[in-house]
Amino acid sequence: MNSDKGESDRDFDVSGVAASGPLHGQREDGFRSGFVSFVGRPNAGKSTLTNALVGSKVVITSSRPQTTRTVVRGIVHRDDAQLILVDTPGLHRPRTLLGERLNDLVKTTWAEVDVVAVCFPANEKIGPGDRFIVNELAKVRRTIKVAVATKTDLATPEQIGEHLLAIQALGAETGTEWAEIVPVSAVAGDQVQLLADIFVGMLPEGPPLYPDGDLSDAPEEAIAAELIREAALEGVRDELPHSIAVVVEEMSLREDRDPDKPLLDIHASVYVERDSQKGIVIGHKGSRLRQVGTDARKQIEAMLGTPVFLDLRVKVAKEWQRDPRQLRKLGF
Repeated sequence: MNSDKGESDRDFDVSGVAASGPLHGQREDGFRSGFVSFVGRPNAGKSTLTNALVGSKVVITSSRPQTTRTVVRGIVHRDDAQLILVDTPGLHRPRTLLGERLNDLVKTTWAEVDVVAVCFPANEKIGPGDRFIVNELAKVRRTIKVAVATKTDLATPEQIGEHLLAIQALGAETGTEWAEIVPVSAVAGDQVQLLADIFVGMLPEGPPLYPDGDLSDAPEEAIAAELIREAALEGVRDELPHSIAVVVEEMSLREDRDPDKPLLDIHASVYVERDSQKGIVIGHKGSRLRQVGTDARKQIEAMLGTPVFLDLRVKVAKEWQRDPRQLRKLGF
């Protein structure tokens, strides 16, 4: 899909897969398919909402800001539509080369999708970070814009009402026309299906872009790496989360196993920026790394449906967030 909104929109989807014809079987007239991107400041509930709409965990979530580093597509299959959800990193004022690249990724995505949904947590007041994002989004002229008040389960009805008025005012202030303003709670499930219906109504008519049953187009190695990183993020000190990166070095089914009792071997490296951080991740006599491995293994097994043997090693890549060579090595 390119940024020119017209008939060429159906030529390619944002992953570059040709989609000019019915890839996976023609559906009846009126079937819709397209891309919706969630944006917002870090920790605005984008990943949790993506998982709720898909009905399965396809992106990692954490209380730590800036958890998401890659554009992950969750796929919602319906009888009348296929909705592809693009979960981008939180837009922020960058302090590293990694931060600059993540911001560029967000802005490129905005121009390529059918709908951009901006997430505003209902339990927090509209702030400078929200204003910065909406001002940047206002520069993207042709994409439909929806405002989503997330985390309504953490706010009172009075707070939600005030929050919706503040979102409306922010749109007027920045010259952003909201096609809809929708309050939701991904945790409680409130209005999640309504939001899906609204998105579908905004998509162009077209055939499915992914096979039935696919919940994400992320490779299994990437999913495993993200789940390991999620486990490693839990309980670490404030300065450490942004310094953690995970690379799956090898992933394959173990040979000479009974086909009815498969075992998936995963060997992965957890990268940090300094020697002192390595000790934090490993923990006393390896206790913390063992817990990370146990938690990640359970999540990977649940997602892939196969027993897993997980081998984790902790390595130091000095100041990798600022080093172009290290960024390339780690996939950024």
